[in-house]
Amino acid sequence: MSKKSKKKDTANPVVVADKELTISSEDPQINQSSSVAISADIRQRLDALRVNMKKAGVYAYYIPTSDFHDSEYTNDYFKVREYFSGFTGSAGDLLVTMKEALLWADGRYFIQAGKELAGSGIRLMKMGEDGVDTLEGYIKNKLPKDAVLGFDGRTVSASKVKKLKNEVPSGKIAFKKDLSEGVYKRPAFPSSKIEVLGEDITGESVADRIAYLRKELKKKSCDAIFISKLEEAAYLFGIRARDIEYTPVAMAYAYITMDKAYVFLTDSKADTGYAAAIVRPYEEIYDFLKSGKVSGTVLIDEGTVNYSCYKIIKKRAKVISQKSPVQDMKAVKNKTELSHIKDIYHKDSVQLTRFIRWITTTDTKETEISASDRLRKFRKEIPEFYDLSFTTIAAYGDNAAIIHYEPSKEHERAIEKRGMFMVDSGGQYRGGTTDVTRTVIMGELTDEEKEAFTLVACGMLRLRYVHFLKGTSGQSLDVLAREKMWEKGIDYKHGTGHGVGYMLGVHEGPHAIRNKITEKPAELKPGMLVSDEPGIYREGKFGVRTENILLVEEDRKTEDGTFYKFYNLTQVPIDDRGMDKSIMSSDEIKMYEAYQKEVCEALKSDLDEDEMKWLYEYCGLERS
Repeated sequence: MSKKSKKKDTANPVVVADKELTISSEDPQINQSSSVAISADIRQRLDALRVNMKKAGVYAYYIPTSDFHDSEYTNDYFKVREYFSGFTGSAGDLLVTMKEALLWADGRYFIQAGKELAGSGIRLMKMGEDGVDTLEGYIKNKLPKDAVLGFDGRTVSASKVKKLKNEVPSGKIAFKKDLSEGVYKRPAFPSSKIEVLGEDITGESVADRIAYLRKELKKKSCDAIFISKLEEAAYLFGIRARDIEYTPVAMAYAYITMDKAYVFLTDSKADTGYAAAIVRPYEEIYDFLKSGKVSGTVLIDEGTVNYSCYKIIKKRAKVISQKSPVQDMKAVKNKTELSHIKDIYHKDSVQLTRFIRWITTTDTKETEISASDRLRKFRKEIPEFYDLSFTTIAAYGDNAAIIHYEPSKEHERAIEKRGMFMVDSGGQYRGGTTDVTRTVIMGELTDEEKEAFTLVACGMLRLRYVHFLKGTSGQSLDVLAREKMWEKGIDYKHGTGHGVGYMLGVHEGPHAIRNKITEKPAELKPGMLVSDEPGIYREGKFGVRTENILLVEEDRKTEDGTFYKFYNLTQVPIDDRGMDKSIMSSDEIKMYEAYQKEVCEALKSDLDEDEMKWLYEYCGLERS
């Protein structure tokens, strides 16, 4: 866990009342062993919030998951939505009106949210389902004509606010006050020691990266760029920290002009490794934006920059709204980064394979939590280990049907010698960020379970071995992972693939592999990492997911163009006991056998004789 600073957030001070509710944010996370008590506490918190809303003249108050930087994972300081709803998922929107409360969650969280909201009075809005209003639709159709919509402008992106404001019948919004004040008692603002990475790790100097960024700004006729994404600031200045669990970043803003590079950090004396950097205190960002230093034409990514910052800049400069060039820069890994990544993925694969051998052969009685703890120990044996890249999803039996399930002491399951055990996990290392899922066969399977396991493995393999033309996006490839399932009327409610950072976020853009696109999809380019993770989930029964991380590489050039392929970074076996070859095509069987042989060949130099004997049996191969 990161060290916490006692500094207050003076960028926009949060006043904490002397009194708070029975269970505060400093208490352990919501105790799920007493759902009735939790529900009562949630209702009490919502009532207290409504008191603040009434005083502020706000009819509806919107609480997103995000922090001030549109981060996927947030520090405890920012877990306002979780506090007022009891929902612990990493994505979701809460809307509290004077009459009701609603939580919007996507398909990954339908089961989890349903359980966690039970008895709270909060209505679950299943995003994407027929007949379910979107957040914007609800605001448009259900808010009174004179209603004011409130939210903390530091936690909502500029683009989101524009969408919401357009739907508010009165057009009135209030964004300057955090109405959770006096109800939610925040812990200390995050601040940890900042580490500067050398070029032996990054492969590039900070000066070179900023010089490249300035060239991109010049192409767009921009004088400056305002950066609020923590991963982008970390990448650009070559810094890492522990301000957010699982993502090694520091709380930061950056403002880059053609001759200045400002970075705002909680440690204003931190060394960024870039002599030309002007380091300022994090809490001074709003004063800086109001100063004369912000002028000309400024590039802003409205999808990530919070509305409070956006409004200030908009008053002082001409704003060009586009995706940040830094997103594309960090998505394509350089040769040094790729060399480290391949080494780290190999080591991570070795340790996960050892874990699978242990969990399938141990005679001890294990639980989801004890298995998660053991996997962490396997990863910690890797010298470059830094932290996990997300909370391990260790799910046995029907718990695996909850797509983003997290085991808890109250609800964890014992792992039995039957059915399936799914483990989705990853690590942060000095030299890479990993993410991998394997579903392990613990004993006898039903025909339905075996069919699902096989369909998922085939989907993963069909995508892994594809060759595709330059300019192709992930939207064009998504069907490869789903087609065999679709033939049987089966689908999964999440994307097939996401980008992966380099010692940064385990999920990153701009590229992705998914069939539902909300904006122009980004093409896949050599040097990009992308996950390949189809799944099948049956509530009350089981869940199956198999995930590899793939690297886009150039394949060949022909008279018809340049073609790309995937290099397989994840070298972890598939459990042969779950495969039903009678429903596989001859090509799928060939791909499956080729993959299993590829894994055995990759791991043989690191596993001893007994481990290799087990591996060949696990892969369903005869050892030559």
